[in-house]
Amino acid sequence: MILINLLPHREEARKRRRELFLVQVGLAALAGGLVVGLIFTWFQNQITSQQSRNRFLSTEIAKLDAQIKDIAGLQAQLAALKARQLAVEDLQADRNLPVHLLDEMVKQMPEGVFLSTLKQENQTIVLTGVAQSQERVSELLRNLNNSRWVTKPELVEIVAANLALSPREQRRVSNFSIRVALTRSTPDPKAIPAGAAKPAPAGKS
Repeated sequence: MILINLLPHREEARKRRRELFLVQVGLAALAGGLVVGLIFTWFQNQITSQQSRNRFLSTEIAKLDAQIKDIAGLQAQLAALKARQLAVEDLQADRNLPVHLLDEMVKQMPEGVFLSTLKQENQTIVLTGVAQSQERVSELLRNLNNSRWVTKPELVEIVAANLALSPREQRRVSNFSIRVALTRSTPDPKAIPAGAAKPAPAGKS
């Protein structure tokens, strides 16, 4: 028996191809959506993880900032303590300076020179007095330049004057003013008696 297909097979084939294409498009769209969803989920996890790390870092930074403030406070307290220590050391070093200064003036004062005032302003000493001549003043400057307790002797003023020794007798003298810088010096060990306690080193001026 001979069978003859009278149905429109071409339209059926075209319909099947269209349905297959639509199924493939749907599957591709589904696969694409799945891939996009997976990528979005991965990025979202990465963002969440990074945000968590950022929060952790922010917390640690806040802790470090607090520690830095504490360290800065401790450094300020340490600096204040050092300043107090230096002040105490300076006071201890300055305690005997007047005695040493007067003793040094006696040693360095040449004959024919007489001091009338000795004034201290911070670390500066101003000496005023009378000398028999300008040469005596120059000798005093040289002596002070070799002193261990004063430095940088500077002649401020020297003025010639007449000194009345009696109603009929006058002598030509020189009134002078000298400025020196006071320094802290360790006394000469040779001058310390045997068995005496050695003084502690003086602080820096």
